[in-house]
Amino acid sequence: MPAKPSTPSFPLCQLPARATGRIRELTGDSDFCQRIREMGFGESTYVTKVSGSHTILCQINGIRIALSHGAARQILVERIGSR
Repeated sequence: MPAKPSTPSFPLCQLPARATGRIRELTGDSDFCQRIREMGFGESTYVTKVSGSHTILCQINGIRIALSHGAARQILVERIGSR
């Protein structure tokens, strides 16, 4: 049985506006990963990028959260769709 091709993952900051992605990996240090998970950005969570390039406005579980570009760069997602 051939292996299913995996969807490429990329930083949340590169997700287009109004697109939805699923978080696949957090790449920061352990303190960053713990804090970002406490904010709701856990692996397999769906996140929609609302807008932004320097400050990224995201929606997760119905709540809008602003992230710095540096923080969004450490959250790897796979694109799911757009709204």
